[in-house]
Amino acid sequence: MSSTNKKYNSPLQATVSGILDLFKKRERVGALIENDNLQGKKVLITGSSSGLGLAVCKQLAALGAEVVMAVRSGIPEKGEEVKKASGSNKIKMLHVDLSDFNSIKTLISEVKSKIGKIDVLICNAAVVVSEARKTKIGFDEMFTVNYLSKFVLVNGLLEENCFNTADASIPRIIFVSSESHRNPTAFEWDTFGEFQEHKMAKTVERYGYYKLLMTTFSQELTRRLNVDKTNYSVFALCPGPVNSNIAREAPKLVQPLMKLVFKIFFSSPEKAAEPVVYLTTSKAVEGRPSDYLFLMSRKQVDELASNPENGKRLWELTEKLLKNHV
Repeated sequence: MSSTNKKYNSPLQATVSGILDLFKKRERVGALIENDNLQGKKVLITGSSSGLGLAVCKQLAALGAEVVMAVRSGIPEKGEEVKKASGSNKIKMLHVDLSDFNSIKTLISEVKSKIGKIDVLICNAAVVVSEARKTKIGFDEMFTVNYLSKFVLVNGLLEENCFNTADASIPRIIFVSSESHRNPTAFEWDTFGEFQEHKMAKTVERYGYYKLLMTTFSQELTRRLNVDKTNYSVFALCPGPVNSNIAREAPKLVQPLMKLVFKIFFSSPEKAAEPVVYLTTSKAVEGRPSDYLFLMSRKQVDELASNPENGKRLWELTEKLLKNHV
């Protein structure tokens, strides 16, 4: 992909592209049917105190799931909101700060001791920053929350045997990605993990790059988990442009305009939740080792993300980077 074909190298381009994507005709992958439900299933979802994640929780709870909300804030009021909206009392909340690896380790321990085996993990949490920020140990915050935390959480849950694999059950691991993962032209192998200063103008570009890392991780994860047969379903999706608070760090001068554009053109969190809920619930995707949806249409991920050599290299570099910190 040449640089002239980039869709998301500025906030304005990202917004316009997101709006145009909503009006394109696509073949729907399917829809939930009457016997699609989550009775007896436990679902752990990150970033679920607002926006898309909160909407997903309400819908999954209404379908019978025991929903575990892993959040940085909103305890207990957001859980009470989910209970009221869904009519379900099967809601639990656990605290996690995805920029802090010790907090992620605590979450994994609490899932094992307080929740028990989970059937579905939804990695939804993401952050969009106004400028580059360092975590306590010096990593880039957006790199950490949007990619590294997923690697640590997923592998930690797997190592602690936190997924329900009894009676040939196939757990689902779902990543909320973005079509912006197609925008980068290459991986930054030589500077992997190094902190890079940037302002808001470059945030969209960095966001797309970290979504590429996460999507590549999802592809490598399914290869490693499903060598001879499908043991885990590893899904990823782009919900399209969502009218949420993810751009809350945008400059105050443009926030009123952004809020207006979001309200008019972007999908509500309730509507945007559809592909997440579908991949979590539908029996039609049961047993699939991997899948990627854009809105409710099936697509192939970008070639950079699907390339096994890239997946292997990303995994090895990530393990090396984390060796002294986790």
